[in-house]
Amino acid sequence: MSRTVIRGGLVITASDEMHADVLIEDGRVVALAATGTPTAESWTAERTIDAAGKYVIPGGVDAHTHMELPFGGTFASDTFETGTRAAAWGGTTTIVDFAVQSVGHSLREGLDAWNAKADGQCAIDYAFHMIVSDVNQDTLKEMDLLVEEGVTSFKQFMAYPGVFYSDDGQILRAMQRSAENGGLIMMHAENGIAIDVLVEQALARGETDPRFHGEVRKALLEAEATHRAIKLAQVAGAPLYVVHVSAQEAVAELARARDEGLNVFGETCPQYLFLSTDNLAEPDFEGSKYVCSTPLRPQEHQAALWRGLRTNDLQVVSTDHCPFCFVGQKELGRGDFSKIPNGLPGVENRMDLLHQAVVDGHLSRRRWIEIACATPARMFGLYPKKGTIAPGADADIVIYDPHAEQVMSVETHHMNVDYSAYEGKRVTGRVETVLSRGEPVITEREFTGRAGHGVYTPRSTCQYLL
Repeated sequence: MSRTVIRGGLVITASDEMHADVLIEDGRVVALAATGTPTAESWTAERTIDAAGKYVIPGGVDAHTHMELPFGGTFASDTFETGTRAAAWGGTTTIVDFAVQSVGHSLREGLDAWNAKADGQCAIDYAFHMIVSDVNQDTLKEMDLLVEEGVTSFKQFMAYPGVFYSDDGQILRAMQRSAENGGLIMMHAENGIAIDVLVEQALARGETDPRFHGEVRKALLEAEATHRAIKLAQVAGAPLYVVHVSAQEAVAELARARDEGLNVFGETCPQYLFLSTDNLAEPDFEGSKYVCSTPLRPQEHQAALWRGLRTNDLQVVSTDHCPFCFVGQKELGRGDFSKIPNGLPGVENRMDLLHQAVVDGHLSRRRWIEIACATPARMFGLYPKKGTIAPGADADIVIYDPHAEQVMSVETHHMNVDYSAYEGKRVTGRVETVLSRGEPVITEREFTGRAGHGVYTPRSTCQYLL
């Protein structure tokens, strides 16, 4: 039996803050006791970690990543090995990635392909959502089987006609099925049919620079699709999770639905909280680095996103980590913004950026842990195994130095991509040590993990329903 004691830190969960020691046995948390009490003092262990002056927090749960995703004729540049290692460096100990069903193929084929990519490669634990690109009777039956196996969430796209797109009838059928089997529909809510018209018109006018990516993917078309998805879910009697919410008008649609008592949830991402259309407009094609969908919005949208996170109209911050190198990948769109691969790197930056939000007064410490650890675990059926520090939970624990300063840069990050979306940004707070199921993956700023330590983790159904 291997035992570890973490001593003297401030343990922060979504519900509590306390100066406590943490006892770990065989990869699980077995007890917490106030620091200095006889109970805590009596614990002995092979490994003792001194956390005095530090935070002891649950490992982050990033519920939206895309490792090795094929997109626009290329692939996301992080493999499951490089991406999960970078996640660990950033204090994230569980990712939920997206297996992809290709049109004309089964869900099972897509899931098997993604299991093969990840198996034996991951430094931290992982799970899968299923992208549903081809709704038919066979697909609907497969959804039931996947829920039974622990793949309990299904992503659909109102965007990308000809690739991932589902029409309203297909969306409704999938929602009706999820209402029966307990699955959760995740929606990319943008009106892709209308956006394609605007793209075509912009290119015809010679508007080819990256900034036009943001101008054609209008906030009103995100809001319209969000509203439509909510109404379809209401008709189906199904819960709905809207991914990467970027616009204040879309937040308003979610808030209205939640005020009506509907099981409607929203996720935003650090890029929408910290970046803006100013980045998309950077000269010399630098703006291509910031092309993602939904797109970055003008800065005035950020206040609504922060407010939504405080009022719980937005419940989760994930990264939508989908990196493409500037050289040779983003450059595919020179002369035509519609050919720029959509996606940003961020899996390593999320926990630190959200801690900076605590420093800046946007969030409390407990809310930081809630939106980055506990709620994503509850939303996607991983709680309390993941997302908290409590007896019985996996010992996915981060020792976090709230006073250390760092400057984000491509020179120091561990993601397999040739730029940082936050280059030169100074933040306060840094990961020091990371345990994954009790095993040190990062030890005092040294990587001590290995590919294959991370295991596939089946999930229960959503634990966050009203």
